[in-house]
Amino acid sequence: MSEKTKKKRKHLLYFTLPHGSDIWLHAGMLALMLFGLVMVGSASMGLAVTNPRYLIISIVKQAIFVIGGYFGMTFLANRFTLDFLKGSKISSLIILTVLALFACLAFPEVDGARAWLRASIGGTQITLQPAEFAKIVSILIVAAYTGDISKRFEKNYSLWIKPAVFILFFVFIVLVIQSDFGSAMVIFLISCVCVLVPNNPQLRRFQMTLKVLFWLVLSALVFILSPYGEPLIENMSFLKDYQKKRFLTAVDPFSDKYGYGYHVVNGLIGFATGGWFGLGFGNSIRKYTDFPAANTDFILAILVEELGFVGFMVLLFIYGLVIFRLFRNALKIRSERARVILVGTAAYLLIHMVFNVGGVTGLLPLTGIPLLMISAGGSSTLSFMMAVGLSQAVISAFRRGEIE
Repeated sequence: MSEKTKKKRKHLLYFTLPHGSDIWLHAGMLALMLFGLVMVGSASMGLAVTNPRYLIISIVKQAIFVIGGYFGMTFLANRFTLDFLKGSKISSLIILTVLALFACLAFPEVDGARAWLRASIGGTQITLQPAEFAKIVSILIVAAYTGDISKRFEKNYSLWIKPAVFILFFVFIVLVIQSDFGSAMVIFLISCVCVLVPNNPQLRRFQMTLKVLFWLVLSALVFILSPYGEPLIENMSFLKDYQKKRFLTAVDPFSDKYGYGYHVVNGLIGFATGGWFGLGFGNSIRKYTDFPAANTDFILAILVEELGFVGFMVLLFIYGLVIFRLFRNALKIRSERARVILVGTAAYLLIHMVFNVGGVTGLLPLTGIPLLMISAGGSSTLSFMMAVGLSQAVISAFRRGEIE
């Protein structure tokens, strides 16, 4: 075999899964890719009534990001190794992420946030959201600085200080400078889940603190979102008016059904209209009204209206398959760095799912968090597929006996 032929075969391998990959995990991702592309096309029909080009542009853009995400996923599955976390490469990645986050300030704000890099190609606006990729980098930071470290007990806190500083700096930039509360919250929550994975004496007190804080915050949230929490929300002077409205809408969306509750009320109407089996694919009524974010944050309402509760359960089943395979492999692998990557990727999907479904159904305040792989959005699609590529890389390395 000639060298030229060998090189061609080597490059082709970057677009296929490596030996030992999890086929069921890959099947779940392929199903989400197809499901999301079809639903973006359907949900964009309403917005294309006055602009027929919009439908074509939306489908083509999403298809490009899905195909690009697939190549990114398979490339990382073939090329990533845990050695990447041991050298200076992780430091370079952190610096690059910070620069990308600050670069967003050079572009105009949208809905009060400066969270996107923008470019116009052939008259079509292309945007990327660096905060989505910061979620992957946060997972890698926790894996690099807390995983597979000597179990020798030392009375210092150096093990968690460095990753905490990096991640809190990400959160500060996204929350305070970019004004993107949803992304900042997801970065923080994913990182907290990842920190709970390593089994090291130096981390136990910190891990226990995180667990206590989680239950306290959850209890407080349940109380605030109950009818008894409404007066408390009104008196939260540290919240801006629109933030108070989002909490109040979660308590009772019909209290301001033509204002801040308009999204949620229309989403609930979509759920009620869909019933068990829906109105049929493409037959949504909501998407032809002035229902905002029909193909992005509220695409779930369109999905349920067209495919019904059965369609929603199919989506949950595919999500569940991906999450189950990630956790199942994490339980088998001894390498803490590999386990952090697997658990972090599962948390990435689960957190997005909980907050999007909760926001659309009025159980949680709206946060602008997309439904991964289903909502129109290139950054979230690319980022999550790359995270799955990292997971496939460590799974295949484990199955080939390269890591324990």
